Amino acid sequence: MSLVFEDITLKNALDVGNSEHGLIKASEVHEVTVRCMADTGAWTLVINEEVRAALGLKIKNRRKSTLANGDTAISDMSEPVEVWWKDRSMTCQAVVLPNATRVLLGAIPLEDMDLMVDPVAEKVVGRHGDEALYTLM
Repeated sequence: MSLVFEDITLKNALDVGNSEHGLIKASEVHEVTVRCMADTGAWTLVINEEVRAALGLKIKNRRKSTLANGDTAISDMSEPVEVWWKDRSMTCQAVVLPNATRVLLGAIPLEDMDLMVDPVAEKVVGRHGDEALYTLM
């Protein structure tokens, strides 16, 4: 299977909340659209320092992570990020890897937005078509 890339929009979730409560203008919400790689081997959203700074995110905590090469590292975790793909969204913390060359859209954001990687079409698609279907447990 080849690499699958998609455009996603990332927003500072705290800014979004502050805007909704009238504390800041909608135009003040930090937001970027990036080309990401859909990576089912990554557990969450992975961004680099440049994207973190553009979103105005602070580091919230640190977490031990296993990298693709098998090494373990202590990774910075950001404040909440809204992840948008077309009309679907979810909110999560992002792993901040300062030298990451790609933004990775991992398994949790994909699953949360009811998305999957279509290996034949080599693109991200809705797992249940155009309308998200969420499983309640």
